[in-house]
Amino acid sequence: MAEESAANLRRWIDPKSGYCPRTKTFHSLRPPVPLPPLSQPLSLTQFTLSLLRSSTAKPTTSVLIDAASGRHVSYQTFLSQIHSLTLSLQSLALSKGHVAFILSPPSLHVPVLYFSLLALGVVVCPANPIGSESEIAHQVRLTRPAIAFATSATANKLPKGDDKIRTVILDSPEFLSMLDRDGSSVTRSESSIEVNQTDPAAILFSSGTTGRVKGVMLTHRNFIALLAGLHALRREPDGQPVSLFTLPLFHVFGFFMVVRAVALGETLVLMERFEFEAMLRAVERHKVSSMPVSPPLIVALSKSELAQKYDLSSLRLLGCGGAPLGKEAADRFGERFPNVEVIQGNANETISKVRLYTILCF
Repeated sequence: MAEESAANLRRWIDPKSGYCPRTKTFHSLRPPVPLPPLSQPLSLTQFTLSLLRSSTAKPTTSVLIDAASGRHVSYQTFLSQIHSLTLSLQSLALSKGHVAFILSPPSLHVPVLYFSLLALGVVVCPANPIGSESEIAHQVRLTRPAIAFATSATANKLPKGDDKIRTVILDSPEFLSMLDRDGSSVTRSESSIEVNQTDPAAILFSSGTTGRVKGVMLTHRNFIALLAGLHALRREPDGQPVSLFTLPLFHVFGFFMVVRAVALGETLVLMERFEFEAMLRAVERHKVSSMPVSPPLIVALSKSELAQKYDLSSLRLLGCGGAPLGKEAADRFGERFPNVEVIQGNANETISKVRLYTILCF
């Protein structure tokens, strides 16, 4: 929608409910979030890194930590790897509009791959690595990828024979070499890439609970608008924010939360799979300040004797979603962890505003 049209439509919006009868859409009653002009070429990678520059993160700050191995990746290394991989992917003749199918468990390489593909205008298409071969074959037929990125453990699930896709193995020496090319050359190469905000950025799949999985295509503008809204609602951090990430990176929530963490200059601790004591150990070891949780995990933290054996004093914020959190469970958690704020996705005003903003943008 043109900026002039949006300004004209605002006079139709009900100041109490936010409903516009002309568009049949509910709008946020908060002041509009400033967005880049839609005509400005801008990829999600460019926008995210522009927000990162305004954060307090230093080049030596860790952006990614592998919870199992303890391996750290600094922002300086992360940005260098993005630039290097972008050039490497161009040498594979990947270009704007191509689809890249990604079949990998969470790893330190996946966020780098996402940002590099988005910088080129390649459509990112992550899939569940534990999906069956038939499910993956269906997803490949839907998206018609030009290339696939998998691991040595998941590559055998990709279609074979006539449907075989050119595949890059993420845990191979070939891919690792792609992360270490001359960064200055990459910067010059990237300058000629023009990605429009209306170009498709990602195809993300539904869970398949009501039938076969369905793919939803989202544009760079969709993510830019959502990221701008969350950036406007951000809180000034008290120290370096560290988030424990147990969400699958192929999921829409996981995909976007990676982008959000980089934009805000946070540290992201990745877990390949959830295990309760491993989570407690990661919180203590890496001084985790926030993490997404479900109501059953809130209950477990409140009741578990195991949780009392670990130092969880760094926790400040839990984002609880997926189901309503009962008052009794919330009160019990508050008694044990009085310094931890629990934001409920179904009730908290801030989350509700963000959710409404998401609906408008998507």
